[in-house]
Amino acid sequence: MLFSIKPIRMSHPFLLTKVIATLGPASESPGMIRKLIEAGVDAFRLNFSHGTMELHAELLDRVRQASKELDIAVAVIGDLSGPKIRIGDVPEGGILLHPGKKVEFAGGAGQTVCREETDRIVLITNYPEFIKEVMPGQRILLDDGAVALECEQKTGSGTNRKLVCRVLNTGLITSRKGVNLPDTELSVQALTEKDHRFIEFAVAHELDFLALSFVRTAMDIRRLKERLRELKARPERPELTDPRQDAWQKALPRTGQFIPVISKIEKPQALENLEEILQETDLVMVARGDLGVEVELAEVAVHQKRIIHLCHEYGVPVIVATQMLQSMIQSPSPTRAEVSDVANAIFDGADIVMLSGETAVGTYPLEAVKMMNRITEKTNDYLRSHSTPLALPQHFRQGTKESAAIAHGVKTIVEDIEIKMIVTWTHLAESVVYLSQYHIPLPILGFSNRREDLRKMALLYGLMPMYMELPRSGSQFIKQVDQLLIEKKWAMPGDTIVFVLGEPIGRAGISNRLVIHNLGESE
Repeated sequence: MLFSIKPIRMSHPFLLTKVIATLGPASESPGMIRKLIEAGVDAFRLNFSHGTMELHAELLDRVRQASKELDIAVAVIGDLSGPKIRIGDVPEGGILLHPGKKVEFAGGAGQTVCREETDRIVLITNYPEFIKEVMPGQRILLDDGAVALECEQKTGSGTNRKLVCRVLNTGLITSRKGVNLPDTELSVQALTEKDHRFIEFAVAHELDFLALSFVRTAMDIRRLKERLRELKARPERPELTDPRQDAWQKALPRTGQFIPVISKIEKPQALENLEEILQETDLVMVARGDLGVEVELAEVAVHQKRIIHLCHEYGVPVIVATQMLQSMIQSPSPTRAEVSDVANAIFDGADIVMLSGETAVGTYPLEAVKMMNRITEKTNDYLRSHSTPLALPQHFRQGTKESAAIAHGVKTIVEDIEIKMIVTWTHLAESVVYLSQYHIPLPILGFSNRREDLRKMALLYGLMPMYMELPRSGSQFIKQVDQLLIEKKWAMPGDTIVFVLGEPIGRAGISNRLVIHNLGESE
């Protein structure tokens, strides 16, 4: 059986940019999941900040079942919560803060309730080192930055330690709202006890990707990858001399599971350490929600462009996320600014765009996915007909220059000859990732007999995952693809196809043969 192209796209089947949808109450039913896949979702995000393991296991089963019924490869991403700092419980109705008002943050084990007293407001957080690590002059942002405070002084000692802060703007705070500390160097690690439980869950349930929240340095990523290695979900590579060898491009040959890591860029420290992060991670997500709180809002677009540019230089796929079609949580159509935001992210070189609240809790999840795909369709059409130079991969992983050279060779051929599409047999080796990262404006049919690889390919720019039993030889593979393309009317006799193959075919990690083939001619 072959994974077919999504039915909704048969009039325009080959979209290059990929779409992620976040599952939630608005989209978790089996019927809605099926509709979203038909509308063009390439991957679903499970947000581990909400819901139980049992719920996420059920959602995963529903996605896998719909994928099987539709014969469409769909990836599933587990998004780890990370060390999110929150205030404690607030009295019903919330506490209204006014500019100039003094607020105390109190410590002490076991305290969870915030309170408003006659002469002061006392807030509690869930982070034990909060009072120790926040310094006078540093900002404290509550509820995604809706309320800002400035720390003025520290008082007391032991369990009586306090931070005395001044409110900078009016705002109502309610229970369990998030706290951001853009000026503070925190000692908390990126992986919490809860995260470790969900990592084990992800491995046991064979999730396709894991997203790591609040990444600050490359060490955060290494800790996650080491845990995955302990769980046999990353390859054992003790001989590595270059940490970038441990990315998914060099994970083969392998047996068993392999879970790529998505690093979410949402902290100022991550921006400072971006290039070392890119040397360690498999993918990157521009998480504009917390990033827009941690840095000046006017700088978010600048940081987004820089992140995308560097991701291209390092050959790392990049996701742009958060509030892309935010108004569609309540409206059946987006604003013009939102449409331009999505299109410009794609023009800048985003491989993947993501919907969050739009599909998780919105009133119009299906319409949001259809609109996202409509924008990618129009933008991809423009990219096919207009040259839009992007940074090409320059910083190659150890031992991958040959694969990068093959990808560059394919790009050169496409520029010199009229090519209909690119076809490869792959085990998700470095060649197919580099092919994707060169952003060649043509569909790449990626064939494999490993369904877990097909699901991961579903998230790569331009890759159309197709299932096929292992052919006996490269010549037989070309013949089978030749027949398929003509039967499906995806190409016509005489159209030129570029094949990227390894000899022997099916051997993991090998791509050493380029074939320029005219459909209908014998190989």
